[in-house]
Amino acid sequence: MFLILGTVIGAGYASGRELWQFFGQESVLAIILFSLLFSFCCYIIMSMSFKEKTIHYRPILEKLIGSRLTTVFDLLIILYLFSTTVVMLAGGGATLHTFRIPYWFGVLFIMALLVLLFFWDVEGMISMNAFVIPILVILLVFVLFVFTKHHMDELPFDFRHHANWPSAFTFTALNILPLVAVLSAVGNQIQRKGEILIASIGSGVILGGISLLYNQSLLSIANEIVLYEIPLFAILKHYPYFWVLIMSVLLWIAIYTTAASGVFGIISRFRKTINLPLWLMSAILLLIMMPMTSFGFSTLIAILYPIYGILNLYILAAILLYPFMNKKGYREHL
Repeated sequence: MFLILGTVIGAGYASGRELWQFFGQESVLAIILFSLLFSFCCYIIMSMSFKEKTIHYRPILEKLIGSRLTTVFDLLIILYLFSTTVVMLAGGGATLHTFRIPYWFGVLFIMALLVLLFFWDVEGMISMNAFVIPILVILLVFVLFVFTKHHMDELPFDFRHHANWPSAFTFTALNILPLVAVLSAVGNQIQRKGEILIASIGSGVILGGISLLYNQSLLSIANEIVLYEIPLFAILKHYPYFWVLIMSVLLWIAIYTTAASGVFGIISRFRKTINLPLWLMSAILLLIMMPMTSFGFSTLIAILYPIYGILNLYILAAILLYPFMNKKGYREHL
């Protein structure tokens, strides 16, 4: 469950930027729908991974979209994970730079922690999320709860207007690629089917609850958000500086977990082909990425992200339709 949450709660989510971009006004139904769709997708992916005992995502892609399309999508997923991880490394360096730590030292520091994580193979990734994500979630919920308590009269809960409900599909799609990559890599770690049910429902409920609380908090300060690059800091503006410091650390942790998910997705894809320990594979991959953290990614992102958007929606549709298109095979999963 925390592995799923760690994959989704990246810097974009924790900062509030993703939520504000996709939800905002008239989004109560959209967030509830997202929670249900997300749980359903997690359940399907993990059920398939459990049955196949997978260690990377390619067998799952083949089941979802066929072997011919899988070759194209495989390349695009590697590009997606690679580019987002490079952006996270750059973000990790930039975040520490705000504390007067040299940029390249910040990049090297996050790289060293990522390599260290994979000394413990897959268990390292799962254990890190099980330790870090509860802290991150508790801190975020605490800040939002305190804010909500002091702004109860301003929270605009609207249960009558739901014009933004289609955002549930686009926001679920945004998170589907890293989910497929990460959850497919731990198919051989799932012991029993009950774990799948608890992890999928639990992560959907927690994400839905935080998203609703976060979105409503942001709505109450909607006029101020335009002044902030990071919407979370608009919520924190009346808090003591200590809390701004704590939440800056939280954002860095969110960057770290996103980078870890990206690296994990790539190295698990090639672990059968390249017979090296995961920590060494991660070190080589990160060294290749390092020079690119200083490269201007605006052109790359402008070309790749629209492709990722189509790719995400296609895979989301394939996952949602899978139980109905493969009724006999799906009953075997259950």
